Amino acid sequence: MASETKLWLVAVFLLSAAKMQQHCVVARNPQVPGLFIFGDSLSDCGNNNNLKTDAKANHPPYGIDSLYGPTGRFTNGRTTVDILTELLGFDEFIPPFANTTVSDIMKGVNYASAGSGILNETGTHWGEHFSLKMQVENHKAIVSKITMKLGNSDKAKEHLNKCLYYVSIGSDDYISNYFLPEHYNSSQTFSTDQFAEALIKEYSRNLMELRSLGARKFALIGLVPLGCTPAELSARGKPGSLCVKEENDAVVPFNDKLKSLVV
Repeated sequence: MASETKLWLVAVFLLSAAKMQQHCVVARNPQVPGLFIFGDSLSDCGNNNNLKTDAKANHPPYGIDSLYGPTGRFTNGRTTVDILTELLGFDEFIPPFANTTVSDIMKGVNYASAGSGILNETGTHWGEHFSLKMQVENHKAIVSKITMKLGNSDKAKEHLNKCLYYVSIGSDDYISNYFLPEHYNSSQTFSTDQFAEALIKEYSRNLMELRSLGARKFALIGLVPLGCTPAELSARGKPGSLCVKEENDAVVPFNDKLKSLVV
């Protein structure tokens, strides 16, 4: 990417669960004018609610600590990016693309879709979803609306240059693709290093597309040790094991290659 592009590599760790007391957060001047969110179930705030898919969270027990009940977030209340939104100073959480109105778009849009991945095929066994490529296509539509709202492309570009683009995706490319040989053949086609290379190539292509649409500030989130998540440990863990080493090892090349995009 060009040297003037600012890529912010951010790792966010939640040490404790926080209850969602209200949908609005403390009002103050945001550090950026807008926040655009791309990702999977870790960031989805309702985009899958009306899709034909098993990957949706608009039902109990999700949202048990939220005054609003299940909203489509795969948590008991807020998501990581909701908390980031608060820390950035926004007075409301960023709305899902599925429910976005013209009055919302200047402060950002959440395009994240549960079950989605960097690859278009990832998560299709769950049903409908918005892959990273589709999320970028949805952003194109929003950019067109922002341009019309501001009156010309120069003003739109100036605004978009200052916004933050948060991208947290790739987990499902492993747990809902590579390590599901009964649905996908990627593990027979690629070694883990080759698969990571294919993911990063497609990831980079989408980042460059976002850049062509005005993005300059990025927060790229690496993958956690997937083999230590309860679902993967339950499905593939050995008796007495704390993690699935094979899965943890598999994401290391991806994270290493992701770092190479920002140095």
